[in-house]
Amino acid sequence: MVSTLEEVALHQQNIEKIEALGQLCPKLKILYLQNNLIGKIQNLHKLKELEYLNLAVNNVTKIQNLQRCESLKKLDLTINFVSKAGLLTVESLRHNIHLEELYLLGNPCADWPGYRQFVVAKLPHL
Repeated sequence: MVSTLEEVALHQQNIEKIEALGQLCPKLKILYLQNNLIGKIQNLHKLKELEYLNLAVNNVTKIQNLQRCESLKKLDLTINFVSKAGLLTVESLRHNIHLEELYLLGNPCADWPGYRQFVVAKLPHL
């Protein structure tokens, strides 16, 4: 039954690490993980149908490990810890050709005046 879920909300659960979702819920299209303690984007590579990932208000410092989320359209990383140096990892999303929306507001990188232009230059499909 869990294997057919398309939407899961696990916000405000004090989750520190993403584990087993790809094995348990391979059909996920929407995943809410906001307001947790997640420091690293990981273990989502089996979620080929994932369209929306909400990781707002976590401890993420780099954008990584989403290349195999082939259907990803929207990624919310609002209020995390992506620094100007961490912003260089945005290029890892270049293979996510369906990605239309990326939210980085409230991250240290958003204080850099050129961050939006940098992101659009690296990901022109946004």
